[in-house]
Amino acid sequence: MEDGWAVLELLTEANLDEARGIDRSDVPEDYVDSVDELMELTRYGLEHRCLGHTYAVRYGGKIIGVILLGEAIPWETDPEEMRGRPFYRLMGFVIDRRCRGQGVGAWALEEAVRRVYGEFGPRPIALGCHKDNRRGEKFWLRHGFCKTTAMEGGDVYYIRELR
Repeated sequence: MEDGWAVLELLTEANLDEARGIDRSDVPEDYVDSVDELMELTRYGLEHRCLGHTYAVRYGGKIIGVILLGEAIPWETDPEEMRGRPFYRLMGFVIDRRCRGQGVGAWALEEAVRRVYGEFGPRPIALGCHKDNRRGEKFWLRHGFCKTTAMEGGDVYYIRELR
């Protein structure tokens, strides 16, 4: 899809303002972190040399999404099956509401995974999805994630093992 249709680029200070323009007015911050929160996590990851990247999703020449896929720092709320082994945590994934349903999100997810695996090696992936986010739940299940019983706040954990 990097034929001009959609591309991933690193989220940086240079494109941060443009990324702030993503229309996520229908996605509460309880569901997905803001671009500014993602940038803070990105800065932390760079400072501490964590494996992974935060990408901006560019479509039709405009940034229409973001996704962070990086080395998981263990949290007390992590699912039991993730404890004691390295994995990636996926955070902040959102696509502009005007661009959903066109396959861009599915492509961006798989391309981010492909790139991070290629650069840092494969690991299982964990993410939190708000318990009331039915659309998100369907998306994650379609992409090989399994719902767990573990929760952090209002988020249910999903895990994608290596395939």
